[in-house]
Amino acid sequence: MTTPPGPRPFATRRLDLVPLDPVYADEMAVVLADPGLHTYTGGGPEDARALRARYARQAAGSPDPAELWWNWVLRVRAEGCLAGYVQATVRGPRAEVAWVVGSGWQGRGYAKEAAAGLVRRLLDGGAVRTVVAHVHPEHTASAAVAAAAGLEPTAEREDGEVRWRREAPGGARPGHARE
Repeated sequence: MTTPPGPRPFATRRLDLVPLDPVYADEMAVVLADPGLHTYTGGGPEDARALRARYARQAAGSPDPAELWWNWVLRVRAEGCLAGYVQATVRGPRAEVAWVVGSGWQGRGYAKEAAAGLVRRLLDGGAVRTVVAHVHPEHTASAAVAAAAGLEPTAEREDGEVRWRREAPGGARPGHARE
């Protein structure tokens, strides 16, 4: 089982997940403009220019060949607009995932749908055996997304956030310790 070289488009019931490209920066700057999106993660909204530069770095990939950066924007098929993003940092058999849905699209289940689709895609590929997310302990909406994606909270903390985890069926591959 090999890990694919980069993100490929895929779809869920209502969303098209499209590999990140700097051309999406203008629309995503509007989607991510609410400072409230940064309540638990810190920082603040970026303008289109800053997003374009960040997206170019992310789309180019990690400078570490042992680490893959896979990022997708979420296109709501029925509306033809972007609503957020999901991402996975893949290192060997482990992927760390995250998701953000713009305030104007929250409450519709898009984050749950996208995160569940991402986790399923990662685990179905065979190379990823463990999926991890880090969720602020007070961010109940993000915890609900993690649970909907099949992740379970652990007793582990990283930078004050709860580590959520899901193992591929059968657990870790032989020769690879569980983390």
